[in-house]
Amino acid sequence: MELLVGADLDLSGHEPRILTVHAHPDDEASKGAGTIAAARARGAGTVLVCCTGGEAGDIINPAMERPEVRARLHEVRREELRASADAIGYQKVWMLGYRDSGMAETEDNEHPDCFARAPFDEAVARLVQLIRVERPHVVITYPDDQRGYPHPDHLRVHDISVVAFDKAADPSYGAEGAEPWAVAKLYYSVFSRERMTARHSAFEELGLESPYDERWWKRPSQDHRITTRVSIGDHLDAAWGALRAHATQIDPDSAHWFGLPDDVARATHPYDDYILARTRVGETPLPIADGGGEDDVFAGLDVPATPDPEA
Repeated sequence: MELLVGADLDLSGHEPRILTVHAHPDDEASKGAGTIAAARARGAGTVLVCCTGGEAGDIINPAMERPEVRARLHEVRREELRASADAIGYQKVWMLGYRDSGMAETEDNEHPDCFARAPFDEAVARLVQLIRVERPHVVITYPDDQRGYPHPDHLRVHDISVVAFDKAADPSYGAEGAEPWAVAKLYYSVFSRERMTARHSAFEELGLESPYDERWWKRPSQDHRITTRVSIGDHLDAAWGALRAHATQIDPDSAHWFGLPDDVARATHPYDDYILARTRVGETPLPIADGGGEDDVFAGLDVPATPDPEA
């Protein structure tokens, strides 16, 4: 494990803290960046665990397809991750230390150091140690249902996170140099069908070609499971800045990310959506679709927050 970005956090237990687990550099920008920016603005501690270095990633942005970039893509992606984390407001970025697994049945997926082939118990132990050191109240990870994009690393992120949630609190489970810590809440980050529908309609209303083609609508909807919807309209600049920081992975001319005018994008489903998977505080709310729901991942936690003037 390696601390890529570091800052002192108050470990007194009075500061709300959120830790997210992501697979590759750029995932932190595309999934829940607005939530983290909002948390930081309220004075919460923010920690990212990135499980791989993104070694198997391609160069998506044509402007970055240059020999000097290709030759050091791994280092470039780490630099992009630092810039993205800064844009979002992450105070710490931990690299879990594994190699990008690539997609199934590829050469990268056969690499002995890839995340998908790492000893499962070893990967869990690394994450448990970070949870115990950072002591987050909330952990956000990937969902149990990933049929829409079954990347081996994303599947592994989910698998180790749900086990680490339990193990981190178990005093009989050893993790060198760190006392047990019970995370209060575990969330799954999801892309809602409602968000996609709203954005698709916005493109059509403006007479623009929608990037949401048939393959998007074949992805199973999980809207019936969503329990938590966080307003991020005031923090979209941070999310967009983080995406643009990943210059090799995000084409600035991408209609998917930047095709809508900023004012329209701000008003079109300006939320991050989550499933509250586990909680140690109170009852899990009914899904939003059933008349329940919550608007804050820190809901139910007795932890004060002080706005950060520098966030």
